Amino acid sequence: MSEQHLNIAPENHVKVLGGQGWVGLIDKLGNEATIVNAARVSFGKLKQDMDDKDVKLLKYLIENKHTSPLEHMVFTFSVHCPLFVRGQWHRHRTWSYNEISRRYTEIDLEFYTPPEMRRQAESNRQASVQWPEADNQKYRKMVLDHNAASLALYEKLLAEGVCREQARGVLPQNMMVTFWATVDLNNLLHFLSLRDSDHAQWEIREYAMAIKKLIKPIVPNVAAYYASKGQTW
Repeated sequence: MSEQHLNIAPENHVKVLGGQGWVGLIDKLGNEATIVNAARVSFGKLKQDMDDKDVKLLKYLIENKHTSPLEHMVFTFSVHCPLFVRGQWHRHRTWSYNEISRRYTEIDLEFYTPPEMRRQAESNRQASVQWPEADNQKYRKMVLDHNAASLALYEKLLAEGVCREQARGVLPQNMMVTFWATVDLNNLLHFLSLRDSDHAQWEIREYAMAIKKLIKPIVPNVAAYYASKGQTW
């Protein structure tokens, strides 16, 4: 079987950040029937398909925060994102992660350039606001020039014999990284509630919205429940 670079998007993926990043669904374990079967495990019965009674039970579990049955459904994603987005993502410690390491390869280096620059919010040190009057062409060129300079220095260090694990230290925070991330449905829903939010940074919110697109056909009743509460799915 032929090999494929991990930073090539899988077949089932959604592009984000104007096409500079993506998230793909690699694998899954279980379905919505798995959730209701786990909730009824004490009865020793299994069902393959959902009926109206099962949908009501599913809604009841979520509504009343009886969420352990949701942990029996698991997803694995492949994520291609800027390094600073990966840093935010890894704060969710209920996920399992494995990433392409720049200790082992120097190929396929990419850098994220924001499609539009945003102004620092005056009232919130963590947040940004739209900046309609920004000279995007000017600032994007500054970022692109910095990317090129960082890459040139990195390649020069490698050419001089410096090891990859040290040379990578000159690469900027907007370097694109690729990692696998595995999470159960309960903790994925928690992630989505925080990251598809007006309070989240635009870049990571792009990934949260993309994940919803990927899993909605798999968990249609879960998606319908949150949509009924006014959330976007």
